[in-house]
Amino acid sequence: MNPPVKTAEVLLEALPYIRQFSGKTIVIKYGGAAMEQADLKEQFALDVVLLRFVGIRPVIVHGGGPQIGALMKRLGKEAQFIGGMRVTDEETVEIVEMVLVGKINKAIVGLINHHGGRAVGLSGKDGNLILAQRRPHRLPSGEEIDIGLVGEVETVNPEAISLLEERGFIPVIAPVGVGRNGETYNINADLVAGDVAAALHAEKLIHLTDVPGIKDAQGTLVSHLSRPDAERLIAGGIIDGGMLPKVESSLRALKGGTAKAHIIDGRVPHAILLELFTREGVGTEIVL
Repeated sequence: MNPPVKTAEVLLEALPYIRQFSGKTIVIKYGGAAMEQADLKEQFALDVVLLRFVGIRPVIVHGGGPQIGALMKRLGKEAQFIGGMRVTDEETVEIVEMVLVGKINKAIVGLINHHGGRAVGLSGKDGNLILAQRRPHRLPSGEEIDIGLVGEVETVNPEAISLLEERGFIPVIAPVGVGRNGETYNINADLVAGDVAAALHAEKLIHLTDVPGIKDAQGTLVSHLSRPDAERLIAGGIIDGGMLPKVESSLRALKGGTAKAHIIDGRVPHAILLELFTREGVGTEIVL
């Protein structure tokens, strides 16, 4: 086929999806290799800028666990984890805020702006965007222990995000919350993304990961997953580890009014565009 004709057909395939999603909010959880590899960073920024220019409203929620660990090591502070959760004392939460809000958030904002977007960085403290409370941690034995300033979302106040969206800006959110007494909480970015999507009644929630999607017991990629199917895979130990908060986040978003959630491989070039603008999509789609 003539290359220009093929290009035109690709654009035409995207047209109904652009029409469908124009004016709608898409929440993207940004992390993993897509946030660490230089070429994937550039592609991510270009994808986000393209979405905004065709009338879609992207909202970015980012993580930063490896970068937090790296700075703690440089500062001579040993990281402690219990049940996969980072034990977060007052000194650690200062490091978390420094890395997430002061470094990673501004780097993402700068990259998007460099490629022609209009990004604005936020933390959960800005405008009381994310009110949080201490997240209890229960050991397999049933014992509940204190792991410090690790939070869970109590309320998302989306007014600041909506104001930015309406003026054509791209909000970039660091997953740091504020307690009712002004204390800072470190919150799992996957869960923040789900609660933000629910509060905005987003059209979609997209998790960028380092795996192709969710796989079943036979190791086969599951392209479509309902809530009962997800609960069955969790109960069977098929969905576990780092995938658990992504699925929990997706189910929270769907319960709050988000139409669909997706878990896709952020290592695939332009994975966001492939998921949104092609018939096949990529990764796993989750619905109620």
